[in-house]
This record gives sequence, C-alpha cells and structure tokens, in this order.
Amino acid sequence: MKEFIEYIAKHLVDNPDGVSLEMEEKEDKLIFKLKVSEKDVGKIIGRDGKTASAIRTLLRAVAAKEGKRAVLDIIG
Repeated sequence: MKEFIEYIAKHLVDNPDGVSLEMEEKEDKLIFKLKVSEKDVGKIIGRDGKTASAIRTLLRAVAAKEGKRAVLDIIG
C-alpha cells in the first residue's frame, strides 16, 4: 500500500523528490502521513478535494482487500 500511494503522489506533483510517506499502525487501523512540498499540496488535494478523496478511496479499497482500515493524512 505504501508504494502505491507514493507512486500516485510522485506522479501528481512537480517535485517528486519532496514526497515522503510515513506509515503508523494503531490497533486495526493504518495511518499514512503523506508529506509534500508546500507548492504541491494543492495538486495532491485537487479542486474541492476531489483528488485527495479519490486517493483515499483507492487506499481504502486496497486496505479492505487485506482486511484492514486505512487513513490518509496530507501534510504540506
């Protein structure tokens, strides 16, 4: 899952080297913290949050296949 999110994020931003992803596991939930440069936050979030919502939907679908719950936090 981690590689999946990094792949998507790096292809959306202008500065792929500024993308980093941390994963934290709490109880039955995986928390992903996606860090991008301040200039690229808007590209990850998208208009009205649609891009971020789509990424979160895909992440939840992949996590559900593994029987887990996943949350994505975007940090700029």
